[in-house]
Amino acid sequence: MKILGERIKELRKSKNLTQKQLAEILNVKSQTMQMFEYGTRRPKLENLITLADYFDVSLDYLVGRTDKREVNS
Repeated sequence: MKILGERIKELRKSKNLTQKQLAEILNVKSQTMQMFEYGTRRPKLENLITLADYFDVSLDYLVGRTDKREVNS
């Protein structure tokens, strides 16, 4: 899950968000958001979908299955 954490952090920083702000968007604790980025905890599916929608990237990109950010239409 290292790639997932790195992608979340990269996307968060690209929007100039703090971990706390992104945690609020996901309705999770700041500590949970930190664990997502460190790869010590995996987000639930609904959180992955929320992240993908918020950052306008595909789930495959988010979890490291592709390097293409685009969402298939």
